[in-house]
Amino acid sequence: MKNRILLCTLLALSISPVFAGEKEDATALVNDAAAAVTKDKEAALAVISNKNGRFVKGELYVFAYDLNGVMVAHPINAKLIGKKLLEVPDADGKLFRKDIISGVQASGSSSVAYKYKNPKSGKVEEKISFCKKAADLAVCAGYYK
Repeated sequence: MKNRILLCTLLALSISPVFAGEKEDATALVNDAAAAVTKDKEAALAVISNKNGRFVKGELYVFAYDLNGVMVAHPINAKLIGKKLLEVPDADGKLFRKDIISGVQASGSSSVAYKYKNPKSGKVEEKISFCKKAADLAVCAGYYK
């Protein structure tokens, strides 16, 4: 029994820093992208939509919505750009984009958890996106928990 508790504790300690690092990386990417959007919105959106751009770090990437829930930049799935996604739910039926938009409008930033297909695993998993208001956009990056 003690060995199981020790093993579980070690596993938890080894996994937690990964999530913390991804959260920090996502936050840093969003802050950098938000500053770029504030400086030159159109140029920043082009860089955000570039899969080889500076706002892609490994599996983390920045994406952006206008405040009506229209995707305006996405480096991985260009087919989403121009689509109004506010009423499109996650795998559990949650309208998470409404939470993103209302959060950035109310306080300037938001962290929203939702279920989304992880392209790496191919499975629906919990994803947490940190978003920040910049100009008239919600600039976001998310990581899988």
